[in-house]
Amino acid sequence: GASVVAAGAFTPPGSSVALTLPGFCRVEATARPTSDSEIKFEVWIPLEAWNGKFQGVGNGGYQGSISYAAMANALRRGYATASTDTGHTGDDVSFGQGHPEKVIDFGHRAIHVMTTSATLVVRNATGRFADRSYFVGCSSGGHQALSEAQRYPDDYDGIIAGAPFNQ
Repeated sequence: GASVVAAGAFTPPGSSVALTLPGFCRVEATARPTSDSEIKFEVWIPLEAWNGKFQGVGNGGYQGSISYAAMANALRRGYATASTDTGHTGDDVSFGQGHPEKVIDFGHRAIHVMTTSATLVVRNATGRFADRSYFVGCSSGGHQALSEAQRYPDDYDGIIAGAPFNQ
């Protein structure tokens, strides 16, 4: 669903710490590209002073949660932004036992699905596609960045892959 969040304090789900943010449109969505997928993601679009750009943000560790702090940083700089839980909750790999599609979601599909969906959400909300799109991630987010560059090179105009774990 979509909602308008007024400028000021916003406390992300599962947190007790409020973030101070400009006003934004918040879209919460779930993608199910396979029968065993449940990829939650959010798209935030500034209500004022959108810089015309989109920034996808990555995760850390085995993080199965939306990266609200990274989204907040992007939003404060005027970006429309998106993050995903990569198709699971928690910070360990037990979600993948007996669920090969969830492993694929975590490995690469969730970021791609989030990105392609968010691109359309931004277009529908603003009346145009973003002029440029970037992905920023560190640790697992760095891995996600490299995977995006390798598997889906058309998803982003620029990618920052910080401290990627890759083999």
